[in-house]
Amino acid sequence: MVPLGVVFMGGGSGGHLYPALAIAERVRDEAPDARFVHLCSERDIDAQILEAERAEFVPVPARPPGRSPGAMVRFMRSWGPSVRTARDVFRELGAEGRRVVPVAMGGFVAAPCVRGASAERLDVLMTNLDAVPGLANRWIAKRAHTIVTAAPVAGRDWQRVPPIVRRAAIPSDPPAACRERLGLDANTPTLLVTGGSQGARSLNTLLLALAQHESAPLGGWQVIHQTGEDANPDIAGIYERAGIRARVSEYLDDMASAWGAADLALARAGAGSVGEAWASATPCVFVPYPHHKDQHQRKNAFPLVEAGGAELIDDLMDPARTLDEGLETLADLLTSEASRERMRTALVSLGPADGAQRIARLILDRAKT
Repeated sequence: MVPLGVVFMGGGSGGHLYPALAIAERVRDEAPDARFVHLCSERDIDAQILEAERAEFVPVPARPPGRSPGAMVRFMRSWGPSVRTARDVFRELGAEGRRVVPVAMGGFVAAPCVRGASAERLDVLMTNLDAVPGLANRWIAKRAHTIVTAAPVAGRDWQRVPPIVRRAAIPSDPPAACRERLGLDANTPTLLVTGGSQGARSLNTLLLALAQHESAPLGGWQVIHQTGEDANPDIAGIYERAGIRARVSEYLDDMASAWGAADLALARAGAGSVGEAWASATPCVFVPYPHHKDQHQRKNAFPLVEAGGAELIDDLMDPARTLDEGLETLADLLTSEASRERMRTALVSLGPADGAQRIARLILDRAKT
């Protein structure tokens, strides 16, 4: 087998980085001598995630396009330097005698890097994560040699794979052990709240409204709450005054324990959260981000909702209104173990979330040709 040099192109959020890390670990199982390089953005979140994973990365100066003249100028000025940075990485790996495999993970970082791959006459493997491809992926799809998608995409015959989930987000221990690892009571029902790697302010305020609601639907529960930055600094105090045991943190490193501890989750419907709910068979109430024009988060959640493993609540951007609309759904799931068990069974029936393994096989096959 020819030594591999796998270049993951994408960044700006954990949603682009964690799937790449998941694919890399599956490739490494069979090709321990492979070298992996992540072409990512210059945002702090990228360095934070990739350094924690001890992954090799090269930031590119790519900027997202925007409607304002200033944003478009920054996008255009960053394009050329981003292409050149990508080409330098491809050439370095090629000079080592490696079979270079560029893997586009979507987003504004990926597009100029794909242009660099094309200039080096390299075949691009595009991995689509959302049910509605973004502008970058629609552009990349016209230039990719192979396209796989981890979500159903209307009107496209792209190769479908299950969700792409890293091992560090898949529980391997019983719920009681996961709860104790997070400093919680082993036997108390547990709600996981996550807005993704960067958190979600409206989810934070929704949970605080739920914690303080007069009907006390969280009575008898404990909470794992990943808030993201710029959250109300008194979230932990609000839970304490409401008599609710809670593990509150800006960022969760141990997602396997978080999902493993949870009897129920309340989450955004980014591809990462949807995949992790599927992989852990955790009943979930998804509250999709409401301001995406294409509503791709809502569509990301559809496979789980249609299977009976998840529910949807509209984020009305006002905690009182959102809670008023969603209280019946939340109260039912918080009080009915039978309802949660039906949802868990439905999620198990979807099969394993082994998209990372399937994409790794496509990469490994490149090394044989």
